[in-house]
Formats: sequence, C-alpha cells, structure tokens
Amino acid sequence: MRAPLTISALGLALALALTGCSQPATEADGAAGAAPLASASSADVEALLAPFGLAGADGREVVDRLESDPGTRPLTVQASVREDHLVVGDGSTETALPLPDDLFYVSVAPYVRTTHDCFYHALGGCQGELPGEDVEVRITDGTGEVLVEQTVTTGANGFAGFWLPRGVQGGTVEMSAGGGTGSVPLSTTPGSPTCLTTLQLAPAR
Repeated sequence: MRAPLTISALGLALALALTGCSQPATEADGAAGAAPLASASSADVEALLAPFGLAGADGREVVDRLESDPGTRPLTVQASVREDHLVVGDGSTETALPLPDDLFYVSVAPYVRTTHDCFYHALGGCQGELPGEDVEVRITDGTGEVLVEQTVTTGANGFAGFWLPRGVQGGTVEMSAGGGTGSVPLSTTPGSPTCLTTLQLAPAR
C-alpha cells in the first residue's frame, strides 16, 4: 500500500466535508473552536477500508470502488475527493491517500428536479437524484477534443465518475437521458471542483 499522506484537520468543517457533499474549507471554517481530528495510522486506514475489500488499495482504487458501491448513502467509511488526494476518515480520525499525478477525478450527478451544492465529492455521503440511470456522456476540453464519449449508468449514489487529464480549461460535460439534455463547464486545473451537481436534464426544445 502506498504510504498515506497525513494531513491536519479543520475540525468540524472537515468532518462535515467528509460525510456529505461539501464546499471548499477555509481558515474561517476551522476557527469556531472545534477540536481537530486525529491523523489516522496505516492500520486505521486499512481497518476502515477492509469491509469494502480495499485493505492495501491505493487512492485510485479506493475512489473507483467506493464510487460504485451499491450501498445506501451514507456509507460507514467517509472519503472526500480533493484535486490531488483522497481524504479518508471515520469522523474521529483521518488520513490522505495520493491520487494519480496526471489524472483529475470528476464526479457528475445529473438531475431533473432536485440537486444540492457540492465542490469536493464525498464518496460515502453524496447522493444524487438519479441512481441507476443510463446516461449518454460527451466530455470535451477547451479545444473541442473529445475526452469521453460513451453511455454510462449512474451508481447507487446517482453519480457517474470520470478520470480526466489534468490541466483542462474551458471544457464541457454534456449528458442526455430520458429525453433530457444538459451541459456544464469543466476544468481540471488547481482549485477546480471534483463534484458537479448543476447539470440539469431539460427536454430538448
């Protein structure tokens, strides 16, 4: 197993970020006096991930397996996807697993009627409106080059996740399902979101 990167917590704000879809944490978020979470050891992380068959897995494997987990959210493990690492915890301890240097993970939850705010995707907490939906996907970069063009099925959490090249600016995610189509801007540069929940599937006019 790749050695986890231990990181300092932002107390309650980070705990919330791990359990549900979250906005970026700021210094002010951690200034309310909440005690920081403890850093988890490698053994702690393996114990958290073992029930999912992920003991010894690297960051990318953990992302892929938890994203596709059929369980009802929230899961017993908490995992927040950041731009270059995955924060894993149980509400009292946490650690960070590195993600690939050349890839950026983006998870998209298309919707028809209801959605929620999200910035960092929470693999064990985020829940979209349309689980188990077959969706036609086309993802392009800022030059129009097609990065993804395929039909996928959203997971039990209503999301579909994609590993994309880093450094994309001015890209677009387009999705179609059930007679509706929508698109949202895409970027995979530093500071970009890993969670997109604003793609509304609207009937074609």
